[in-house]
Amino acid sequence: MAKRIYIVDDDEPVRCSLLTLLTLRRDFDAECFVSGDAFLDAAPKLDPGIVLLDLRMPGLTGLEVLATLRREALPFLCVIVTGHGNIAVAVEAMKRGAIDFLEKPYDHMTLLETVERAFDRLTRAGEDAARIAAAQKQIARLAPREVDVLCGLIAGKVNKVIAHDLAISPRTVEVYRAHMMTKLHVQSLPDALRIAFAAGLVH
Repeated sequence: MAKRIYIVDDDEPVRCSLLTLLTLRRDFDAECFVSGDAFLDAAPKLDPGIVLLDLRMPGLTGLEVLATLRREALPFLCVIVTGHGNIAVAVEAMKRGAIDFLEKPYDHMTLLETVERAFDRLTRAGEDAARIAAAQKQIARLAPREVDVLCGLIAGKVNKVIAHDLAISPRTVEVYRAHMMTKLHVQSLPDALRIAFAAGLVH
């Protein structure tokens, strides 16, 4: 599957240069946008990928694009492409969610290495998101009382204490615990706790 790259820059020579370089790689599929507004208009329909984002553009700035991507939780990672003198702004962009920056004029190998690192990170983010979604789906199978028992176990409480807290019998706690383990398809409490952590049940 091709790796999607989105070039967002109002400077046509820069867009053409980046597009030419990136399309030399058969595993890269690059697309250009002349402004942050144009990219964000299209973003909900685009595949996840890496955004090479200029900071200074007519309309929305690169920082505003970053803010929108974060607010709407869109599946893109941004690499800032900045001119001389914009390093401080690039650092600010990284504080706002950009994962790296390239200073113009950039070395071609540096660009490709930066993009590859970004894709490695995007892959890991996708795997993490899938793991979290799977764990949340497992937790969603539990009845409310089964979740209560699991939370008690997470807190390190024994069955008698959980029973007292929930105003039920220790035997009922054991039943809920057994049902919880069955629904989570686990054999041990540590395995159940791993799922609970992945699902965000533990903060």
